[in-house]
Amino acid sequence: MTLSLTMSECVRKLAGIPVALLACLPVFLMSAVSCAPGERDAVVPGPELRRVSYLSAATGEERDFFVYLPEGYGPAGDSGESAESGDSAESGWPVLLFLHGNGERGNARDELDYVMIHGPLFEAWVRKRNLPFVIVAPQLPMYGMDRLDYIANRTPDMIPRRLDEGVPPRRPASLPAFPMDGAPSVDPSADPQAMPHPPEGPPDGWYRLERDLMDILDQVEEQFRVDADRVYLTGISYGGFGTWHIAARHPERFAAIAPVVGYGHPDGVESIAAHRLPVWCFVGGRDMVVEPRYFYPAMNRLQELGHTGIRLTTHEDMGHDAWVRVYGGQDLYDWLLEQRRGETAADRRHDGGDDLNGDATDD
Repeated sequence: MTLSLTMSECVRKLAGIPVALLACLPVFLMSAVSCAPGERDAVVPGPELRRVSYLSAATGEERDFFVYLPEGYGPAGDSGESAESGDSAESGWPVLLFLHGNGERGNARDELDYVMIHGPLFEAWVRKRNLPFVIVAPQLPMYGMDRLDYIANRTPDMIPRRLDEGVPPRRPASLPAFPMDGAPSVDPSADPQAMPHPPEGPPDGWYRLERDLMDILDQVEEQFRVDADRVYLTGISYGGFGTWHIAARHPERFAAIAPVVGYGHPDGVESIAAHRLPVWCFVGGRDMVVEPRYFYPAMNRLQELGHTGIRLTTHEDMGHDAWVRVYGGQDLYDWLLEQRRGETAADRRHDGGDDLNGDATDD
């Protein structure tokens, strides 16, 4: 459910508040108010950020997730004709499900804003980029991780805010001081213990919210005008591991995945290959947190299984926060929008589309 007001109620309530006070309202309050489904008396003037509640199967509690509605989504509410949505007016909007990293965990209530620190939600909402996706951003529970220094010592002033005028600067990525020298791959066939984590990823990760994530997608597809054949999954670090695992468990649900600085396990990618699910994985060449040498086994295994719709991009000069460049650019979003569930690169060539996977053949 959403915290809802009709458009007319929104106008009446805001009209009684002094302009000076309105300017002081925190951005997170803006994200907590939405207009009631079915209200069609005004067009959404721009993008909108909503908090949507759901009952978590993992915790048994009510939790929230963010839903970002892009510019041109249409009249207020969750249905109706779009003002400027092009093809999306016919088939619905593409969905981008974003899984954050370990440092942005929380109770999915007053701590939910931490998921805006990185990734596509930061780019679309805070940086005001016109990304044509319905972006869905849930939050991973603490599961005891709040004892870690970088979580225990975080403060709300670290959360970026959407400004009335202009945009805040994008935090620059770190550049490690040691030289770039590539990375040899580990060999799990020679050493079964070579991979530090099992197929589901590191402890207390997104695998614990597997059912929640499927329920959230069901809810989004029911409540919002989206295209179920263009649902994409991406995540950073812990969320990158989660992207691999959730995609392997539910490959039929997604049109493409983009794990960032999180690797897959060679024993857990057979279903991804079987469904020819497009993969674009990103690595920080100087990442000392999630080392590059662990990324190759899963990608090589996918290729051994005959899956050619895969990409591996290593930003050799970058460290763990290579996601700053990945989500700050445009290539990933353009590639995602070319992907559709059940469609291979060969299908796109047959239809006259671009082959952005670089596939020579794909059945």
